Amino acid sequence: MLGLIISIIVVGIIAGALARLIVPGKQNMSIGMTILLGIIGSFVGGFLGFLIFGADAQDGFFQPAGIVGSIIGAIIVLIIWIQVRGRSTARR
Repeated sequence: MLGLIISIIVVGIIAGALARLIVPGKQNMSIGMTILLGIIGSFVGGFLGFLIFGADAQDGFFQPAGIVGSIIGAIIVLIIWIQVRGRSTARR
């Protein structure tokens, strides 16, 4: 169980950091938010992988993805985060 938690955090760091490097612009996020971005991106990537490829159908649609799927999912989540956060700050 501890190994699973540590691996999820490591994948979160890698995927979140790479997503922040790939997406242009400045993102004001802490390391904790970067890890959370990567973890959420991993599940988004797993969901998209299930929808597109039907991979691991026995595990259901809510599953962690590999590192490439995690990065793609983290990029999608980061772009959505920037758009939602940008709209809320523009109204003030």
